[in-house]
Amino acid sequence: MIKLKARLRMMRINKYLAACGFGSRRSVEALITSGQVKINGKPVSDLSVQVNEEKDSVYVNDKKALLPNLDIYILLNKPRGYITTNKDERGRKSVIDLVDIKQRIFPVGRLDAQSEGLLLLTNDGEMANRLMHPRYKFSKIYRVKLDKPLDRADFLPIVKGIELEDGKTAPAKARWYTDEPDRVEIVLKEGKNRQIRRMFETLGYSVKSLKRITYGPLKLSGVKRGEWRYLNANEIRELKQQTCT
Repeated sequence: MIKLKARLRMMRINKYLAACGFGSRRSVEALITSGQVKINGKPVSDLSVQVNEEKDSVYVNDKKALLPNLDIYILLNKPRGYITTNKDERGRKSVIDLVDIKQRIFPVGRLDAQSEGLLLLTNDGEMANRLMHPRYKFSKIYRVKLDKPLDRADFLPIVKGIELEDGKTAPAKARWYTDEPDRVEIVLKEGKNRQIRRMFETLGYSVKSLKRITYGPLKLSGVKRGEWRYLNANEIRELKQQTCT
């Protein structure tokens, strides 16, 4: 099985360069035979050379050849009742069950089982780490329904930070987003465990529903509950720019 997996990652150099966008398989052969291609720093002119997609570094005239979509980025509209993990020993429903692709992916950050909304899944570990790192301060917008109207005076502690058992929360933004005073929109740039629920519990409220509608430049709109889509090129570019990956 291991040998088969390794073989599937190998690709002839002309096919590899064509997949990277340097032209048709026939046209890129000229680049190879004329010595314009290097693999791991060494010129190659043999058309039968194989490239390991994951390990080899390929350059054409000092321009790196990169396969598109080698990394996977998926936006899921998580429904309530699913846990944010790849595998659960207790057999509960996982967000991974909702995404029917063969490649291994994992969720970036968490939404607790009773929360819903935008969840990013990827196989890009470096980007995932940066997205979750406080240094990059990615804004996330949540819409919350409370068990009773939010008192205007309680906006102030939310904005300034609330002392929780694992430390004070960072300053956040909050507002009513409808005419109903029990509906609040909050913007966070951090991600403590069950943060929003604990913030309101500290203030004497109970969260009846919680939905994330944005994650950095990503927006949930257009994706139905329980459905998913791949990020488009512009969204991936923005994430890469903001995480310097």
